[in-house]
Parts: sequence; structure tokens; C-alpha cells
Amino acid sequence: MDSSDLLKKVRKIEIRTRRLTQQVFSGQYHSAFKGRGMAFSEVREYQYGDDIRSIDWNVTARFNHPYVKIFEEERELTVMLLLDVSASNLFGTRGMYKKEMITELAAVLSFSAITNNDKVGVIFFSNTVEKFIPPQKGRTHILRIIRELLHHQPEQRKTNIAEALRYLNNAIKKRCTAFVISDFLDNDFEQALKIAKNKHDIVAIQTRDQGENQLHPMGLMQIKDAESGKVSLIDTSDPAFRKHYQQWWIEKDKSLQEIFQKTGIDCIKLFTDKDYVPALKNLFLKRSVG
Repeated sequence: MDSSDLLKKVRKIEIRTRRLTQQVFSGQYHSAFKGRGMAFSEVREYQYGDDIRSIDWNVTARFNHPYVKIFEEERELTVMLLLDVSASNLFGTRGMYKKEMITELAAVLSFSAITNNDKVGVIFFSNTVEKFIPPQKGRTHILRIIRELLHHQPEQRKTNIAEALRYLNNAIKKRCTAFVISDFLDNDFEQALKIAKNKHDIVAIQTRDQGENQLHPMGLMQIKDAESGKVSLIDTSDPAFRKHYQQWWIEKDKSLQEIFQKTGIDCIKLFTDKDYVPALKNLFLKRSVG
């Protein structure tokens, strides 16, 4: 893709996602992801009924009279997008590729965040952290994120969600809202998710394609695992094989839901051939009233 084509694609994504942000998500985003921390505001003299744990002992000693710290809710958020760029996202049988959906979702969430005056940062990950873009504000910053997503060529093909979560914990010291956008075709990230959840507000967005979890009877087929590169010959006309394949996906989805429930992570599943707007709106609504 040359530079002019890239700019056209960035602009097209901006127009579509900014319209969605302005018409659909701006108010709901603010309600769902408003600041939840408390920031120091000022000190004042102690009044009857104040919590003694809020006493500022340094100021109290200086004036020989009790003073308490006053805190206000932090309104400004840091939003981190953990974006899966592994090879399994180069898949799509209808609608769009999973990679294209991830790009659009990143744009929608980013524009929603800057409309709310929040900072946005990004971690691109495969089975390693491929790129880190520190949190900043502004349209120019968001357009850079979109360009990087469209242009980025992953160095690795596999997926390691735990590594991305560890990097998040080390890179972002202050509590943030982190969206992990991935197909979650990975194992052994539950413990890392628990640790990250204790420090940050984590939301999981699972990207899927309808063609992944079912096989049609088309005879012998040669398939290739996008991440491992392994090539296999399968017989799709075998009912037992098709049933086994579908059952694997059912168990995979069940296992994922159990992980999200145990760790207390909000999760939505989006399909490449379906409008993702209703699911995002429901997520925002759920968090607004939760």
C-alpha cells in the first residue's frame, strides 16, 4: 500500500468511526468509563464527622490544628488499547477480516476517548510486544494510531496475551482502562489477566468470524495454521470430523467465558459479518448502570 492509498484508507476509517462516535457513543462512553480514581484537591480544617484517616498530619503539625485532605473524582482517563496483530487475524470469510474489525474498533474507542478528553495509548502484540505508543490526546495522535495499524507488518505470527498484559502493568503505572482486542486463540493468560485486573480496569473484546467454527462438507482440503505454519490434510466430508471440529470451538468458547467470569472481566464477542455497534452500546450501557 503506497502513501496515498494509506492516507485515503485512514481518512475513510476516520469519517466512519468519528460519525459513530459523535452520534452513538460519546455520552455513553463518558458514563461507562468515567474516571473512577480519586485525586487530591486541597486541605481544610477538620470538622466534626470527618474521617480521621483523611487527616493530613504534616499540615496539622505545622498549624497545630487538625486539617484533612479533600479528594475529588478523577475525570480524565488513560485508555490503553491492547491490539492483537498475530497472523490468526488475517482471516475473514464474510464482511471483513478480523484485522479490519480490530482497526475499526480501535478507531471508534480512540475517538470516543479523545471526545471525552482522555489520553489513548496502544500496545501491538503478537507473541511479543511489537510496538508501544505512549498515551496522548488529540486527533493527530489517533490518526497516527490508525496509520500504524494499517501499515504495521508483524515480526511474529503467534499470540501471547500474557506478555502484552505484563507489558501493560510495567509501562502504565497509574490505573487505566485497557481494552484487549483479540480473537483470544491463546492459552495460559488467566493468571496474567488476574494480576492486570487488580491494577487496571480491563475489558475484553473478542473478534470472531463465522467461518471459523464450522466446516462444510467439501471433501479433502489442505489447510494451513496461520500462526504455526503447519499444513494439514483434512476430510470435511467426514461427519465425525466436522462434529469434533465444532465441539473444539464450543469448548474453547466455554473455557474463555469461564476465565472472564472468574476474573471479573467484562467481555463481548463480535463477528466480522455483523454490526458491532449494538454490542458496544450494550457494553457501555451495562457499565453505566453496573
